[in-house]
Amino acid sequence: MSKKQLGHSSKFLSLILRHAPETIGIQLDNNGWVSISALLKQAAKHDHSINRAKLDEIVATSDKKRFAVSDDGLSIRANQGHSIASIDLALPPETPPTILYHGTASRFINSIKADGLRAGSRNHVHLSLNQETATAVGSRHGKPVILQIRAQAMQQHGHLFYISDNGVWLTAAVPVDFIDFPAAV
Repeated sequence: MSKKQLGHSSKFLSLILRHAPETIGIQLDNNGWVSISALLKQAAKHDHSINRAKLDEIVATSDKKRFAVSDDGLSIRANQGHSIASIDLALPPETPPTILYHGTASRFINSIKADGLRAGSRNHVHLSLNQETATAVGSRHGKPVILQIRAQAMQQHGHLFYISDNGVWLTAAVPVDFIDFPAAV
């Protein structure tokens, strides 16, 4: 399968498993899981034919490890990034490192300085363990700006952190008091 075909199918799966399962007539359970057989059947009915081998290739080759297959191999879910409010990934709270990073575009800095980081349409703010990943994320939206988040200080003030199966750190929001902005912004 070509990279272009994989990319198209991966975007389709992201839409279905993170935001709009109803568009193909499936329902995610409370933890975001859906039967792979139901997903493949309904995708085919909506002109997105994906077989199990193609699905496994998408999961295995996703550069961001966006998807997880259940231990029994029968279900799939997105690892994070859901905009469906009822989804609870059932991740246990974790102790974050001292510093985490958030990549954003320069055009959002004034809003972040005023309101901190908010999840927006998603269920969590996404944070990275390293600056390289944060830069890649911020670059998708314009000129990247990397923010340092004092994660352990946040946790000491009662904020909860989770780590998704693909290593993305998640939290409900980041108050501006815990964000270190680069001097140039």
